[in-house]
Amino acid sequence: MSEIRTLDKNEIPERLFEIPEPPKKLYIRGQMPKANAKFLCVVGSRKYTPYGKEVCQKLIAGLRGYNIVIVSGLALGIDGIAHTAALDSGLTTIAVPGSGLSDKVLYPSTHKNLAKKIIESGGALLSEFEPEFRATPYSFPQRNRIMAGLSHAILVIEAEIKSGTLITSRLGTEYNRDVCAVPGSVFSKNSEGCHMLMRLGATPITKSENILEVLGFEQKQEELPFEEKYKDCSEQELKVVELLKNPQTRDELIRDLKLSAQEANSLLMIMEIKSLVKESGGELYLA
Repeated sequence: MSEIRTLDKNEIPERLFEIPEPPKKLYIRGQMPKANAKFLCVVGSRKYTPYGKEVCQKLIAGLRGYNIVIVSGLALGIDGIAHTAALDSGLTTIAVPGSGLSDKVLYPSTHKNLAKKIIESGGALLSEFEPEFRATPYSFPQRNRIMAGLSHAILVIEAEIKSGTLITSRLGTEYNRDVCAVPGSVFSKNSEGCHMLMRLGATPITKSENILEVLGFEQKQEELPFEEKYKDCSEQELKVVELLKNPQTRDELIRDLKLSAQEANSLLMIMEIKSLVKESGGELYLA
């Protein structure tokens, strides 16, 4: 990987100087994206669910082609998924680990290959810790303020009520950043933190267009042909598409799908995020 150097002061986004106790020094491997990009911090649970993984991938894929940088913490779970989804979508991504940037201490070590790909794709690793600093329990909350401070908005995808992920969202609120959260199943502990954030005023995110709106982008409106729009749907999703050629209530659809309420609601939530279905006036429609 590239050499570690100290970031010049004029390379540091001004947003980082707006926060209390800004970093005195930042080390970097790779290159800092241009200042005119919009920075989106994506955080979530290390113990993610299949729903959380798919949501993260689909939301970030929908940002393809926009001048957006994905910021996350290189951690296992949603962080790593967010970095990978950004790379797959041709977006620049910045990782802010809870360690120094030396190969010997980079944490987690299982993400060294991911870190290499981030740098090779034009992104960067950033840390205020000395290059040989090993991660400690306190270093993760400390680095969260860098992630929140760098970003224009923070997106929480999955988080339990007592979760380190919520530290980043709290800091985002203190720094006057937009805080967004993805709704999930009412039965899932991994979504309790997101639901709490929404009760406190976080913007609910159910599709990529919601993120673009928060970041202030004008959206490109393209209506895909029917076959193209549904070509990547699973068998269950195609069944929903067939059933919703005539709008139905949620209860009617769940009955016709012959799935449990939890399975059906998770399926519909993912399809809403994919902009395949929408709900209005008590009925579900094809979007």
